[in-house]
Amino acid sequence: MAGSGRVPLSLKLAYTAFMAVLVPVYLTFYGPTNFLYFCDVALILTLVGIWTNSALLISICAVGILAPQLLWAVDFAAQAAGVPLTGMTAYMFNGETSAFLRGLSLFHGWLPFLLVFLVWRLGYDRRAWAAWSALAVVILFVCFFLMPAPRPDPGLTPVNINYVWGMSDHAAQTLMPAWAWFAALVAAFPLLICWPTHRLLIRLMPEVPVTSPVMSPAAWPAGSAPR
Repeated sequence: MAGSGRVPLSLKLAYTAFMAVLVPVYLTFYGPTNFLYFCDVALILTLVGIWTNSALLISICAVGILAPQLLWAVDFAAQAAGVPLTGMTAYMFNGETSAFLRGLSLFHGWLPFLLVFLVWRLGYDRRAWAAWSALAVVILFVCFFLMPAPRPDPGLTPVNINYVWGMSDHAAQTLMPAWAWFAALVAAFPLLICWPTHRLLIRLMPEVPVTSPVMSPAAWPAGSAPR
């Protein structure tokens, strides 16, 4: 039921089982820096959010990754059809990576739909856009200044995390200076990608249920106005 404020136990258990597989596997093959990707940050926040029934945590994930993950799904379909768009899903068709790892990565395709369902159940918290924007900017700075840049043969090492150097993991973009690309990304992500999602979620999703509504003055019993 929309705005019910609860996540079904069966969904909690299924999602937790998936994460119990994904987290140790990713740590083993990719290392901890892989969890700086926005999508992986959202995976972890979603896990906490479903067990705490936190509309804010789920809303943060939804406003942050719905658009990018839907683009992933479109790019994946185009890549499968032999018409690459952005190259962001090319790794899914790399036979040198195990089918198991690529299978786990299919969460990019179903996570946005799960988040839509969860926001529909819990309601959309309007604080989410500001919270995600602040978190995303911090992560982008960490990725640009502290994480590896693209390299010709990165293997399984996470490089160019969150595309701070361009769309390819093998070479930095050459359309503009690196600082200009990074500055544009820092500005564009919250304003051009997440803000429209924020407005759409406000329009389409139920508001977070108010558990302790404040009565209007007209509804106060005589002599019981708050002091």
